[in-house]
Amino acid sequence: MRAKKALGAGAVVLALVSGIGWAQAADSQAPAKPKSAAAAAVDGYQIVRLPNADVPNFQRRTVRCPSGKVVIGGGAEAQGNDAILVGSFPTEGGDGWIGLGRQTRYSTVGISVYAICAYR
Repeated sequence: MRAKKALGAGAVVLALVSGIGWAQAADSQAPAKPKSAAAAAVDGYQIVRLPNADVPNFQRRTVRCPSGKVVIGGGAEAQGNDAILVGSFPTEGGDGWIGLGRQTRYSTVGISVYAICAYR
């Protein structure tokens, strides 16, 4: 019986800490679905993707943020046999993300690039 009381108290504490509130914690009807943490914390949060495409080894692929937004993070992926990601970094102007790679046995490599964008 003690385990049930501890679990019940723990669930109420968890509900209060997570911001659900006392009324919703006591009344366990399905609460409204909150926004994702990233979207709620960053104004204009958006992930922009440049899908995989084969390009010559070491050729840069660049994805840009929509007008009015800046890049706050990003990444790239090299795909293919023996693919190596050589670089993954923001553009000089801070409005996008660059990815480049190579393959050891081929003259082309598949590169995907992602930019995480938000309003200034």
